[in-house]
Amino acid sequence: PVTTIEFSLSKSSDVELKVFDISGKEIETLFGQSNANAGTYKVRFDGLKYSSGIYFYTMLLNGNIVNSKKMISC
Repeated sequence: PVTTIEFSLSKSSDVELKVFDISGKEIETLFGQSNANAGTYKVRFDGLKYSSGIYFYTMLLNGNIVNSKKMISC
């Protein structure tokens, strides 16, 4: 139930990485930074505090969704 999410920025951007449950409710913000520098970032998600199930993480750059992926926590 613990995973590391890695992402790279090619230029400085406002970034948010959020986790949602299957119903679409936001359960956690893993990363939120205004004007994050270009580079590679690693963020850890610890699903031990949540029930087993399907979750989604979504990355927003400058307020726009750029990526969303499914995670399964056992």
